[in-house]
Amino acid sequence: MNGSTGENVLALQDICFRYPDGSRGLDHCTLALRQSSRTAVLGANGSGKTTFFLHLNGILRPQVGTVLYKGNPLDYGRQGLHELRSRIGLVFQNPDSQLFSASVREDVSFGPLNQGLSKQATQQRVEEALCSVGMIDCADKPVHNLSYGQKKRVCIAGVLAMGPEIMVLDEPMAGLDHAMQNDLERLLHRLHEGGRPIVLSTHDTAFAYRWADRFLLLDRGQCVGTCSAAQFVGCIEQLQALGLGVPDVVHLHRLLTLRGILPAAAEPPRSVADLAYNIEQL
Repeated sequence: MNGSTGENVLALQDICFRYPDGSRGLDHCTLALRQSSRTAVLGANGSGKTTFFLHLNGILRPQVGTVLYKGNPLDYGRQGLHELRSRIGLVFQNPDSQLFSASVREDVSFGPLNQGLSKQATQQRVEEALCSVGMIDCADKPVHNLSYGQKKRVCIAGVLAMGPEIMVLDEPMAGLDHAMQNDLERLLHRLHEGGRPIVLSTHDTAFAYRWADRFLLLDRGQCVGTCSAAQFVGCIEQLQALGLGVPDVVHLHRLLTLRGILPAAAEPPRSVADLAYNIEQL
């Protein structure tokens, strides 16, 4: 895959990174994120997903290779990183690693104020961000009194308040119950409506298949595959080889077509709800 085409907003080219203890993070990893895409990064624990994300906004710097933003190598100087992190918003897997202010409003205000926005402009950004994640009623609550799911929403609001061009979320569904996962999925749809690229990692292939239009497969620090949603079914054996689950809807659709209940040429549904609708139309 060429990481420098015009449609790619972020690209890693032959990136290598090892941690101080010698463990491998990325190993000659080359991949790209497309403009306006919804990208899911799939891989088992230790495959390099978090290391990949930490390279996207300069928290980690490659020992070999180049990270490109809109075709240009990242500037790792203080001002360059400041600008980059305003454009690429990273939401960590554990919200307690990202929240540090006493109240929700203070925490969400930190980013815009650090960008040099006025108090009035910051207040407007904070109100809009908290409304967008459904947390405006909790604006003055202490952060430590929030539930795990609420903390995740505040982290997303804090990133949104900085007006990023790209949203990067590391395992956003981790630790959430079913209802909170559904709420977050709806939120991700809303955040993408304006065409903002969103990239996230997840172990939930059923959610990834429903939500994403592009998939990146990582294994032991290498990008071992990319596919679109239309090509996803063709990657099933590769997903299984990587120790990842296959969405139930894929198995059900395959069984129904083999039994002649659904036509073989039918487009594979992305969710069980879509599959049920297809059956109802018979």
